[in-house]
Amino acid sequence: MKNRLKVLRAERDWSQADLAERLKVSRQSVNAIETGKYDPSLPLAFKIAGLFDMAIEDIFLKE
Repeated sequence: MKNRLKVLRAERDWSQADLAERLKVSRQSVNAIETGKYDPSLPLAFKIAGLFDMAIEDIFLKE
């Protein structure tokens, strides 16, 4: 699934490790989501959307 996570993270000047810490996941999980190798669970997607104060649909895009 395509997503805007890398762009949103960069806009805030956060490293993958910074984002991972905020989400309570590993840096490797953040990398896998950003590169489209892993789709987050629905609870994690909601957590990501809440962190960025956006709707899930505005972060995760239909291909």
